[in-house]
Amino acid sequence: MTTAPALSRYADLPALIGLMEGDEKHNSAAHSTLDVVWVLYDRVLAVTPATAEDPARDRFLLSKGHGPAAFYAVLAAKGFVDVSALRGWTAFDSRLGHHPDRVLVPGAEIGSGSLGHGLPLGLGSALGLRAQGVRRPDGSVPRVVVLIGDGELDEGSNHEAVAVAGRLGVDNLTVVVVDNASSSHGWPGGIGARFTTEGWVARDVAGRDHDALHEALTRPHTGRPLVVVARVRTS
Repeated sequence: MTTAPALSRYADLPALIGLMEGDEKHNSAAHSTLDVVWVLYDRVLAVTPATAEDPARDRFLLSKGHGPAAFYAVLAAKGFVDVSALRGWTAFDSRLGHHPDRVLVPGAEIGSGSLGHGLPLGLGSALGLRAQGVRRPDGSVPRVVVLIGDGELDEGSNHEAVAVAGRLGVDNLTVVVVDNASSSHGWPGGIGARFTTEGWVARDVAGRDHDALHEALTRPHTGRPLVVVARVRTS
């Protein structure tokens, strides 16, 4: 059981990440997601530790799971994970590994880190919620938000999911692409154009601007899935 954390503000996240000592091979990947994950859990997603098993909860899928330090820090700040668990992360007996495990990490919806899986899983989750008739108290379908990296879009499985989601108008699915210029080849017209061609609504924002992220993630987009391209430079 988790307890209310003493470190619960955005300003506390560096201290929480600092508790996770050791060899972190994907430091840039982790820090590039920090602001997006914080805004989602602080201002967008309808999910808390108390509702983490509620079928009507919003779902966050970290497909960019090869650098989870920021994700763990936010989960700790929001009470899903005890702050004390951050110490000794990735140790043999720790629940917090270099790749999140949905069985071990409270609040993690999928096991991730093998790139190209998160978006297809998110699409399946969004379609499943619609098919099952799951509704939030306001009558809307729970939201599924998937965070991927721009380099991850090189995986072909993502493009299949992009095409299907657009054709089916899966508007309870949102993808956030953290663009830190790590893709191998890029896309003609930019990342957003790849999605709009398939029928998505695309929004481009500065990935460290919390108000811009919140606005892009919450402005209505009825009838079509949403992609938010969060531009982040880590060097």
